[in-house]
Amino acid sequence: MSKIRGQKSKGRKWPAIAITMGDPAGIGPEVVLKALADEEVCSLCRPLVVGDMRVLEAAKALAGVDPPLRAVSGFGEAHFTPSAVEVLDLGNCDPAQVPLGQISPIAGRAAVEAVERATELALAGEVDAIVTAPLNKAAMQAAGYDYIGHTEILTELCHAPRVTTMLITGSLRVVHVTRHVPLAEVASLITKERVLETIRLTHEGMCAWGMKRPRIGVAALNPHGGESGLLGGEEIEEIGPAVEKAQAEGIEVQGPIPADSIFFRAIRGKFDAVVAMYHDQGHIPVKTYGFEASVTVTLGLPIVRTSVDHGTAFDISGQGLADPTSMKEAIRLAVHLV
Repeated sequence: MSKIRGQKSKGRKWPAIAITMGDPAGIGPEVVLKALADEEVCSLCRPLVVGDMRVLEAAKALAGVDPPLRAVSGFGEAHFTPSAVEVLDLGNCDPAQVPLGQISPIAGRAAVEAVERATELALAGEVDAIVTAPLNKAAMQAAGYDYIGHTEILTELCHAPRVTTMLITGSLRVVHVTRHVPLAEVASLITKERVLETIRLTHEGMCAWGMKRPRIGVAALNPHGGESGLLGGEEIEEIGPAVEKAQAEGIEVQGPIPADSIFFRAIRGKFDAVVAMYHDQGHIPVKTYGFEASVTVTLGLPIVRTSVDHGTAFDISGQGLADPTSMKEAIRLAVHLV
């Protein structure tokens, strides 16, 4: 590992990043360790893995990597030296009780507790950002949590009034008006207020990253943009008025634009970000354009949070096959945003 990590550079230290291990039954521990076995990634920050030391030690052998691990009970104990990766050991998940690749309430609880602890560190200013490995929704439900994913957990922990998630791969950035809802319910949720709020969050988030005037494209909901109302009225009644209101506020935004062309135009450089109406409308182009390197970042939080853009992959858990590219990119993005 590089000797740069943890040392001062031009009067400051490299960012401290809390990395949650994700669901212990999935590929989260594996991709975390594989990412931190990369000397270039480690040289960018002071990583603090949040999870169970026993799970991570077991994952080392399965992942085929051997980064030295050092358990600490609090941030103040972390040395951030090149000799070991620091692990904030929560001691909350015995690997013997959690079969790999299976839904487990023990694993679901341990994963949520890691997110809670990492968020506490970020809100207290002890770490500069958090990076999250994947959760399993069914495991969280089995553990008694009523969360759908990270966004809902972080919204509650941070008491954030307005939050949304941006997907990023290469130059393509996508934000969603609706996320984890049945497709049959999407149209009723596409309101002027929701669309306008998403445009504003996208604009504010990108301005906070240093873009003076981000260019935002807004996707239509219906085929061919609704064909002047023949194929649906949401573009005329909800999406169009939201775009006009945002333009009146000084936001550089265009739309609604048919979804079958807007992502191509964004990849070609026409837009800095696209506002999609529903989950698959935005996820499919992102994952088709660059699945392995795609990451997410939460807009509207008082902390910096990035994440891998894949699930727990129970089907390959424990086989050493998981690709750490998304985790590496999530760490790089967190450092960049800090």
